[in-house]
Amino acid sequence: MEIVPTGNETITEFVLLGFYDIPELHFLFFIVFTAVYVFIIIGNMLIIVAVVSSQRLHKPMYIFLVNLSFLEILYTSAVMPKMLEGFLQEATISVAGCLLQFFIFGSLATAECLLLAVMAYDRYLAICYPLHYPLLMGPRWCMGLVVTTWLSGFMVDGLVVALVAQLRFCGPNHIDQFYCDFMPLVGLACSDPRVAQVTTLILSVFCLTIPFGLILTSYGRIVVAVLRVPTGASRRKAFSTCSSHLAVVTTFYGTLMILYVAPSAVHSQHLSKVFSLLYTVVTPIFNPVIYTLRNKAVHQALRKILCIKQTLD
Repeated sequence: MEIVPTGNETITEFVLLGFYDIPELHFLFFIVFTAVYVFIIIGNMLIIVAVVSSQRLHKPMYIFLVNLSFLEILYTSAVMPKMLEGFLQEATISVAGCLLQFFIFGSLATAECLLLAVMAYDRYLAICYPLHYPLLMGPRWCMGLVVTTWLSGFMVDGLVVALVAQLRFCGPNHIDQFYCDFMPLVGLACSDPRVAQVTTLILSVFCLTIPFGLILTSYGRIVVAVLRVPTGASRRKAFSTCSSHLAVVTTFYGTLMILYVAPSAVHSQHLSKVFSLLYTVVTPIFNPVIYTLRNKAVHQALRKILCIKQTLD
């Protein structure tokens, strides 16, 4: 595909190049990523259904897990349909549609950053202050944290999108990515993008490093508390409740920090796409797989649902 400028006229749509340089693999990619997308939707929906339908899972830890699953369904759905379209034909998107996709995806990704920090804090309270936990993480405080994470995500990325929307795009109109991401998008701007770039960098540092610092602090205190417990089932149970969350945090935060806080660490657009796949596709897969297989309570709730369905059939 030849990338050519469109002249000095303001463009009305973008072309998402995706993986245009390996057309021989497009059909295979379409099959694989369609299966992955279906698995993400079904897997995360099963977690939501399991928690909602089981009274014993109506606890803060599982309320946060439901919101995590819902977030991942939404932000994956904001990206993957256009990516799949690009495997079959040229994927075009209007400028307004591109900004909307960037807003939805960015807001949900920011909300997930904050939610993962809240989940770490919840585990810290549950393990380090078990007797006071019901009071410290009561229903109103739990729901307040959930609402705050969602609203914060939309407010932060709303500011970024408002700045990007003021930029002028006059060509070329080819985005070398499979979705409307910030760096490739502002790279096409004809007007000066420095205000948007600096603002996004500051907000990225704030929304990534502070929650990540809270996660490290929470788990540092958890480790200290657990090591004081005599070796045995109690210690294994404490670490088991945190291992699933840590696996998701490592992949999600690691890739986001490389792409948005230290973008110079990514030396090619191909590598950037690989990192983007990690947090848009791989992390949403982790959630249903890890939490279903490693969390006995969720596992039992799912088995109960499936048994009931088989009985009704």
